[in-house]
Amino acid sequence: MRRLIALLPLLLPAAAHAGAQLYEPLSASVRAALYKSVSDSAPPRLSFASPAESANWLAEMSRRMEKRMPDRAMRLDFLRTVYYEASRAGLDPQLVLGLIQVESGFKKYAVSNAGARGYMQVMPFWVKLIGASDSDLFHIRTNLRYGCTILRHYLDIEHGDLYRALGRYNGSLGRPEYPTLVVGAWRNGWSYPEPSRSASSLRRQPDS
Repeated sequence: MRRLIALLPLLLPAAAHAGAQLYEPLSASVRAALYKSVSDSAPPRLSFASPAESANWLAEMSRRMEKRMPDRAMRLDFLRTVYYEASRAGLDPQLVLGLIQVESGFKKYAVSNAGARGYMQVMPFWVKLIGASDSDLFHIRTNLRYGCTILRHYLDIEHGDLYRALGRYNGSLGRPEYPTLVVGAWRNGWSYPEPSRSASSLRRQPDS
């Protein structure tokens, strides 16, 4: 019995480290810019230099995610949406995958003790602050849109300092554990060489 108990941490999936973004008053101009950012309705798309590179990225990321998300159609839709929303916000899609791994363990309906929701563990106050009242934070694209927009906002506030931005995202600014987990998940589990990817896709994508 003791041996079984000792083995339980190895048998169970790794626990997510969801936190909670903290409410901070925003200026009217920042609120307007964030509202515009979450309101675009263009369909998700990949922005590699060629269809072959898009297919290669999808195939590789899909292979890595197979055990976490067994349904292939759902997995591919998820990956396309991650890629589009991350690139649109000027984020590395692999970084966003690392963040989702740590925040929710890829659980669509995850809810933290603080009430953060979905894949990217977005706090509901963001809907009232910058979104539409009917925004569903468990909807895949809505959740990823808000999450990527919020992380981009924190990166802008922190002048590109990823560790401080991640700390803000998790509500643990000043503590190194969470940023270290996310960067470790990104680099060790999701890194991917993209030599032909357009440099412009690393910046914000214009609204369509």
